[in-house]
Amino acid sequence: MEKSAEVIVARKDRVKDQIEQCKESVGDDSMGVEHREVDGYQLDLFQVQEEPSHHGVPGDAGSGTGACEVVQASAASEPGRALTDRLMEEVCSPENLNRAYKRVKANKGAPGIDGLGVGELLEWLETHKGVLLRSLLDGNYQPQPVRGVRIPKPGGAGMRQLGIPTVVDRLVQQAIAQVLEPILDPTFSEFSFGFRPRRSAHQALQQASAYVKAGLGIVVDIDLEKYFDRVNHDILMARLARHVVDKRLLRIIRRFLQAGMMQDGICINRSEGTPQGGPLSPLLANLLLDDFDKELERRGHRFCRYADDCNIYVGSQAAGERVLASVTRFLEKKLKLRVNQKKSAVARTAKRKFLGYRILPGGRLGIAPASLKRMKGKVQRITRRNRGVRLERVIEELNTFLPGWVAYFRYAEGKTALRRTDEWIRRKLRCYRLKQWKRPRTIWKRLVKAGVSRREAANLASSGKGWWRKAETPVLHIALPNGWFEAKGLVNLTQHYLLLNH
Repeated sequence: MEKSAEVIVARKDRVKDQIEQCKESVGDDSMGVEHREVDGYQLDLFQVQEEPSHHGVPGDAGSGTGACEVVQASAASEPGRALTDRLMEEVCSPENLNRAYKRVKANKGAPGIDGLGVGELLEWLETHKGVLLRSLLDGNYQPQPVRGVRIPKPGGAGMRQLGIPTVVDRLVQQAIAQVLEPILDPTFSEFSFGFRPRRSAHQALQQASAYVKAGLGIVVDIDLEKYFDRVNHDILMARLARHVVDKRLLRIIRRFLQAGMMQDGICINRSEGTPQGGPLSPLLANLLLDDFDKELERRGHRFCRYADDCNIYVGSQAAGERVLASVTRFLEKKLKLRVNQKKSAVARTAKRKFLGYRILPGGRLGIAPASLKRMKGKVQRITRRNRGVRLERVIEELNTFLPGWVAYFRYAEGKTALRRTDEWIRRKLRCYRLKQWKRPRTIWKRLVKAGVSRREAANLASSGKGWWRKAETPVLHIALPNGWFEAKGLVNLTQHYLLLNH
């Protein structure tokens, strides 16, 4: 109850602050709300009446503050589009904001520090839409601190820091990202694949495979230490100012970067980093590393970059060592980033992983052992013998992620590995079922009912072997054959893999 009260008070204070910021220059909210439901979305939420007025740069003595003119978003290809001081009007256009609302709603996500959920966003907007628009157009919008969340990194390699913005801040970030992406993305390198429209991890892998086929079998694997947490704000904003001249938009983006992080009840100020969790962070992260991409292109290097995961392909170990030393100096001096020397390496491609794969001689793709290990770890967590849930429920949980996992690795030469993994998963499930039967008498009865001879059933039921060893015995294979799991609907990795590659 105390927590709920705190959330309510925080929401009221937040709204009050936003109103006070805009009251003097804007006045009361006079924008009407018009909307209609289609497939659960508000299509006309931001439809507004035109209010003829002049809008100047905030802070300019002659500006007409409080203007609410909203213009339609222009085509992404319009010459000089970014070099206008009215880009914020595009951010606040009804079409753009409605699209941003749909995206935020579809992405769901946890609430920020104010406790406002995605399901409550519509109600909030119906009341405070006008205030929100005016604060954006006047450049007075103040983002809230993000909610700090730590999640484990894959493979147990420490914790990853996330920053969850409030749902209103996510809406604003999404609206900004939708306008900036068509401006910035065409300027990015063709060898950058992460967090970009119409580009994927598989395309990056295909490009890397082509390099290895061409004889570049040594990879310079560069690991940027806590990249998203170490982005230099001044350098990033300088890069952004090359493309955007609207001071209001630049000011709000910097405020998003500098918004504090609420962690364990304490608000921590941030002077660097663009925390993962907001819609705008991936685009800004790509913008900063684009300088790195352009430098690699200028030097004639062959490379692939997916977010902060960058691999450079060379012909020899000696060349790789020189490249690693050179690019480390560039990253640390020019971009103020830190290269993790322990995790970065120069090695044959088959010895390193890239996006979960490893690149074998001749450019062939294989499943990286670490990826297979990570998947098995998840299977182990689902099939813990002390969970106390039905086996059918366990199979359902496995089926929620196994097809997607196989689909991602469909380009790998992994038939043998997948067949062995199928056998291992079935053994885990046999072990789970055996543990459920628990008592020797129950085990004996179940085995006999499944068609096992009374003598063999008695031998297994009274055996002193552990559950895992019992699960491998021929007796249990008779009681729970492969066809039994197929009838239960368990995804067969090998069959799914062959179907995808048919």
